[in-house]
Formats: sequence, structure tokens, C-alpha cells
Amino acid sequence: MSELVIQTRNLNKRYRGRSAVSNLNLEIAKGEIYGFLGPNGAGKTTTIRMLLGLIRPTEGSVQIFGKDLNKEKLNILRRVGSLVEYPSYYGHLTAVQNLETVRRILDVPRSRIDEVLDIVSLTKESKRAVKGYSLGMKQRLGIASALLGNPELLILDEPTNGLDPAGIQEIRELIREMPQRHGITVLVSSHLLGEIEQMASTVGIIREGEMVFQNTIQNLKDRASEGIRIVVSEPEEAIRVAMDQGFEGTMQQGMLQFPNLNDAQVALLVKRLVDSSHDVYRVEEKKKSLEDIFLQVIGEGGIS
Repeated sequence: MSELVIQTRNLNKRYRGRSAVSNLNLEIAKGEIYGFLGPNGAGKTTTIRMLLGLIRPTEGSVQIFGKDLNKEKLNILRRVGSLVEYPSYYGHLTAVQNLETVRRILDVPRSRIDEVLDIVSLTKESKRAVKGYSLGMKQRLGIASALLGNPELLILDEPTNGLDPAGIQEIRELIREMPQRHGITVLVSSHLLGEIEQMASTVGIIREGEMVFQNTIQNLKDRASEGIRIVVSEPEEAIRVAMDQGFEGTMQQGMLQFPNLNDAQVALLVKRLVDSSHDVYRVEEKKKSLEDIFLQVIGEGGIS
């Protein structure tokens, strides 16, 4: 089993009797990009604030790098970089000057400023006042600030929020290279499935403070399959042949429909139809879109 960088157990946060996060069990393995997904108000930022020790859980525990956050907060947070909501900066200062203010607090070598500016591709713009930056450049500067302390874990809360398509692509590519190029585990939150799908290897979906799905993106895609459709000659006779061979299916709009057949079963069914003198014109997999699956999850609280 992969080493867990973040593990929460029955994490709860209540405000005046209202539950913002309820019995949340996060598991994030070392070296992965974990997409924390949910609609606005689902509890993502509240969870992230608990992971960073900014607010205390009502109940439950947080372990980061195998250590209890409540007992070893400072030691843990020295190894964590974060960008929660929008980056803070001094608009009249350059990128280098902004990073210098953070560097002094972290007490890291001055050379680290040049390194993080290179990572986020801001070297050429580093001597310009930040107030003249685009929103995407400001986000990249925020990520550079989060990287100054050589973190092993990077936590980013909605880093593409409000960006134009070009800015979104810049941030997405930057995040994707973090594990392989820099050895950094990433937790990135978003309310957009399309963004998470293009960055993350694993996804956790939160709805009204509760985790309703946690698995790989591929597992989510596999669940999107609705079955196999076959376009065949003489479909009325063909469906009888299929059912005689033990395949449970239906005929809809002149096509044969079969739920949840694996590759071997599809091959056998096609062979049986051909052996019965039917022409098979097309075999296709019918899928829901990932957006449909996501809406199903957050609407119903689970995947059937």
C-alpha cells in the first residue's frame, strides 16, 4: 500500500449546530495529485483550513506525514506549502520583493527565489510591479510563494478560479508536473470536474460536508459505462438469438442493448450473431459523460 501523506479520520466541523464537514475520511498517497471536488459550499475550504491548522476540528483527527497535526503542528507545516483562495501580495512590489518578504520568514536561501520563479515561469516578469500582472500571473506568484519552503505537500484551494482559458491551462500544466519533476504531493480543490479530470489521478467528491466518492479518475470513468449497443441485421431475430445464448438485453430503436458486458462477452456475442447469419454493422459502448456522473453523485449522494 502506498504511503499516505494525508489521512483524516471522522473529521467533523460544526458551526452553531450546523455541520460544515461530517465524518470525512480523506486518504492521499505520496506522489499523487488528489482532486478534491465538490460544488461551492460543499465544505472543501473548511476541510483545507483544518488540514492547515487554521481552524480546529469539532471532532476527528488529521494525520499528515504520519504525524498528528494537533500534536506536531509546526513540524508538519514546515513541510507544507499552500494557497488558500486568492494569493496575498504587495501590488507596488516586484515578484522578487514579494517573495523576499516570505523568504525571510521561512529563512530559506535567497537562491530559492530564483528557483521558484523558474518553476512557475515568472523569471522574465520578476522585476515588474505585481499590480500590473494578469490574474493568472498572480496565481502563479502565489504558487511560487507556496513553493519557497521546499514543501513535500502542496495544498491549492480553487487555483484556477476566475482565470481565463489561457491562465487555466498554465496553472493546470504547472500542477501536473509537481509530482514527477519536484517530488511534491498535491491536493487541489475545484468545483469543476473537467479541470480535476485533466490534472488529478485520484478524486474525492464532497457533498454537503460528506465524502460521497473517493477513488481513481479511471474508476469514475469506468462507472460511466451504461452498456453495449449493437447495430445488426434483423434485430428482432437477433435479440432472440442473444437471449437464447444467455445474454440479457433489450431492443431499442432497432439496436440491441446489453448492460455491463466485458470484452470477452462482447466477442462471444458477436460470434454467436455472425454464426446465426446476422450481419453486425456496429458495436459501440454507451457511456454517460463524467459530468452526468458528477451531477448524479452530488445530487443523490452516491453512485448507483
